[in-house]
Amino acid sequence: MVACNSEGRLVPKLISFDVFGTLIDMRGSAEPILRSVLGAHAAIDIAALWEHWEARNIARYWEPYRSYREICAASLAESFAHFKLPLPPTLIERYFAAFSQMLCFAEVAGTLERLARRNPLALVSNIDDDLLAATPLGRTVDLVCTAERARGYKPNGTLFRYLIAHAPCAREDILHCGQSQFTDLVGGKPLGLNIVWVNRRGLARDASVPRPDYEIADLGQLLGRVAL
Repeated sequence: MVACNSEGRLVPKLISFDVFGTLIDMRGSAEPILRSVLGAHAAIDIAALWEHWEARNIARYWEPYRSYREICAASLAESFAHFKLPLPPTLIERYFAAFSQMLCFAEVAGTLERLARRNPLALVSNIDDDLLAATPLGRTVDLVCTAERARGYKPNGTLFRYLIAHAPCAREDILHCGQSQFTDLVGGKPLGLNIVWVNRRGLARDASVPRPDYEIADLGQLLGRVAL
């Protein structure tokens, strides 16, 4: 476990973050694209389509490595077929192009700025390098771990093993923060990582998912738990 100081605050030697959904408002940034192309299908539940797409992506993360772009395109086609919708041929490229316009959640910049004064920071993302590079995070970090570099994804542990291998400290001194119970918790807890579940949507934890070490509603709440 990450050590605590005399005030009971955590003293990690590296804080790592999932990116999309944890730092970046992925749904808020990308859902308007779906809405714009599905205007003629007003009865379609955009949130349900998104959930199906995300679930199919996660299922493919367990398979032999393919790029995020390939996985995303295949899962999007499958989701449109599931909802019996015609897939616009340019939609996936519009989605990838939107990475350069995605926005961080409101509290992210200030939180990372304060944490970085004392702690090395890392990114751990199920993404291709070029898409992460295009994403406007507004700062650099000390360590970048992507699925492309690890040649694998979070839920089967490949990406987290890459983090552990490249971290400047032991795994018990890493504090990882992520929003996905099915990738961050499922992938990280069995490897002995300390996981903060950033449960922005107030979801119930699935019975199959390991319990996080900590749970917060937004990243700003991390400031009340970590030594600054």
